[in-house]
Amino acid sequence: MAARILAARVDDIPDGEAIVIPRNLLGTVDDVALFRDGGEYFALDNTCSHELASLADGWVENGTVECPLHTGKFCLRDGKVLSAPADADVVAHDVEVIGDEILIVPNPERLA
Repeated sequence: MAARILAARVDDIPDGEAIVIPRNLLGTVDDVALFRDGGEYFALDNTCSHELASLADGWVENGTVECPLHTGKFCLRDGKVLSAPADADVVAHDVEVIGDEILIVPNPERLA
């Protein structure tokens, strides 16, 4: 099992928003956007697959994030692309919440 890394605390992220977890903390090739949506937490590679935009700056709603640059949408749960102009999925990372701690388990395919 991959290491679980403390990324944030539940009060660090307002509902409907995201924060960026630096790649050097997680050992990943991209920064990771940690989202809170409806009390659930999700983690995706932060860079939109269409253009170099931060998904953490996007609009979070109903299990999706909309890229702030060209409005491509992605599923928060698995990173699947849901609308153009994005045409490639982004990588999802596992998230665990224990007490008030949010832990990310980096996807082994995206380790640096």
